[in-house]
Amino acid sequence: MSSRPDHVPAYKLHKPSGRARVILRGRQIYLGRYGSPESREKYGRLIAEHAARGAASASTPTRENLLVVELAAAYWQFAEGYYRKDGKPTDHLFCVRRALSLLRQLYGTTPAVAFGPLALRAIQGSLIDTGRARVYINTLCGVIKRTFKWGVSQELVPETTYRALATLPGLKRGRTAAREPAAIGPVPDEVIEATLPHLPPVMTDMVRFQRLTGCRPGEVCKLRPCDLDRSGEVWAYRPAGHKLAHLGRDRVVWVGPQAQEVLLPYLVRASDSFCFSPAESEEKRRAEMRGKRKTPVQPSQVDRRKRRPKRKPADRYAKDAYTRAVGRAVAMANRAREPDDLLPRWTPNQLRHAAATTIRRQYGLEAAQVVLGHASLGTTEVYAERDARLAREVMKKIG
Repeated sequence: MSSRPDHVPAYKLHKPSGRARVILRGRQIYLGRYGSPESREKYGRLIAEHAARGAASASTPTRENLLVVELAAAYWQFAEGYYRKDGKPTDHLFCVRRALSLLRQLYGTTPAVAFGPLALRAIQGSLIDTGRARVYINTLCGVIKRTFKWGVSQELVPETTYRALATLPGLKRGRTAAREPAAIGPVPDEVIEATLPHLPPVMTDMVRFQRLTGCRPGEVCKLRPCDLDRSGEVWAYRPAGHKLAHLGRDRVVWVGPQAQEVLLPYLVRASDSFCFSPAESEEKRRAEMRGKRKTPVQPSQVDRRKRRPKRKPADRYAKDAYTRAVGRAVAMANRAREPDDLLPRWTPNQLRHAAATTIRRQYGLEAAQVVLGHASLGTTEVYAERDARLAREVMKKIG
């Protein structure tokens, strides 16, 4: 049988018996007397179910003999197409890959119908033994539960199998041996300022823009002039794609006067090109190096770039590259500092925490929620660290 996703199995005649037949998922299914309305009706129903099941599970065995490894392979094909945004895989897809890999390693040859809460608890235990954090363990176990839930929707796994897995709760804080992940807090402004001299000028402006607006690292990386509404005193930046776009929510990053001043030099370009460009940053770096040169430039050294490099600077920064650059800048800054005065390692996501904390301190929690674009105050509280100074002042007077 063809493995093409658009292939429709044919309605065929079984000559020895005179019956109609169709081959689905490697199985020959008889439909009744060839040419009869009943056989045509059954053929249409089977083809519709085959199409609904999709190419991802078209070659999967029936649920009676389905193994965990086969269910994991079928779900992975589905997840590869589902967990995508703007044509690129989302970060969650990497969690799916890790969870399915663990599932295959430990229980690959187990029948899917026999995989129950005790097996899932054993996976929890193996992750605890390897030192994984509680939140990460819950994420991977959640992926495994969704794998079996998807299997139920495809009629590959009985519903009772998923219902049994759903009874196993996630690990609770303080009630498990799994370690707690370190809390992500805001990065102090003095640490930011000490890091900036070791970043390229373009990335320095990215950090300043993100600190002033509280936008996400990915949002500053894909900023374009055409995404900005500059008609008002405060500009409105609407990212082309954002974290909650699949939920139908609008996302607006408000750009005030200070952030506008940072951004202005990057707006003189094509409206659909990215403001912060690695190629442009590389050109500035080369120009700066030429300006600092004290010896004459030899003719052979005027332009030493390769004619056909294997890798060219991208048209925009990836958020992971942005994070790595900040980490390198912190390491460079620490080379000139005393061992007891080293800068803590920080990431661009902490700039969002820092902006949230500043807004909450001056204007309250609701203002921080609106500016950061959170759906709930609870989410904002994770980002906006409580200001201890206010509590100290209050207790100084009344305590």
